Amino acid sequence: MRAAVVEAPRTVSVRRVELPVPAAGEVRIRLEGCGVCGSNLPVWRGQEWFTYPRAVGEPGHEGWGVVDAIGEGVDTSLPGTRVACLSTRAFAEYDVAPASSIVPLPPSLNGRPFPGEALACAFDVVRRESIASGDTVAIVGVGFLGAVVTKLAAEAGPRVVAVSRREFALDVARSQGAAAVIQSKGTNETVDEIFRLTGSTGCQCAIEVAGMQSTLDVASAVVGVRGRLVIAAYHQDGPRMVDLQSWNWRGLDVVNAHERDPHQYLEAMQRAMAAVEAGWNPDALYTHTVELGQLGRAFDLLADRPDGFLKSLVVA
Repeated sequence: MRAAVVEAPRTVSVRRVELPVPAAGEVRIRLEGCGVCGSNLPVWRGQEWFTYPRAVGEPGHEGWGVVDAIGEGVDTSLPGTRVACLSTRAFAEYDVAPASSIVPLPPSLNGRPFPGEALACAFDVVRRESIASGDTVAIVGVGFLGAVVTKLAAEAGPRVVAVSRREFALDVARSQGAAAVIQSKGTNETVDEIFRLTGSTGCQCAIEVAGMQSTLDVASAVVGVRGRLVIAAYHQDGPRMVDLQSWNWRGLDVVNAHERDPHQYLEAMQRAMAAVEAGWNPDALYTHTVELGQLGRAFDLLADRPDGFLKSLVVA
């Protein structure tokens, strides 16, 4: 099969390697595609704790495709089933995953992309928000995850205020149900604008979805007394500074909304699948599609975030 290999920071190749063989309890998936996640960026840019070359197919973990082989002890009806999966080497034509880590996709989704892990992340974030109708929720950072969280939060009843530096992203946030949008031009200006919108009380919840010190500063500052700060982004490029005295004085609940229980992930994937089956269409949020040999371009798009970009899908 063909598989992408990150050979060194900002260097990717496509190799021909042996097909993976599913072990007992595993399935092999002929991949149709895999989403490119913001958490992939540190591997692409290079950090001192990574070694290179990375394993073939890493760090792809948002794959979907068709089961084509099974290991011992796996349901013999699974081959030919279209699934989304939790796996780790999905920048390739094939990957293996535990049979317990796949979600069968219904026929109504045939021909449509379904990066289940990415969608599950958004559903898990909203599950951790603890928001209610009448609340004001600030979403700081509108990429793919921020856009989906905006939609899900708005549907739950709160007034959603979306913050992004990109006008394009603010247009997306409006289309997903944001009641107000703010173009971020600086921490103090953005915080002042949110307090103006909330009558100086701040937000009941702020969700940080960009993974930068500046967005963490904004999200931290706009939560009102006894509010909730939800960190949905990955912060992987070094330590962060927080004003713990201010968090402490306001009595904030601080939540890292990164699910690690695979059962919860699968449940969230199923909820996302049900939402798409019921009529929600996230396809317009997949703004770029590239072939496996163009994975480097997909990483660069993620790093540069040009106008019109939200998320890339890599097709095998």
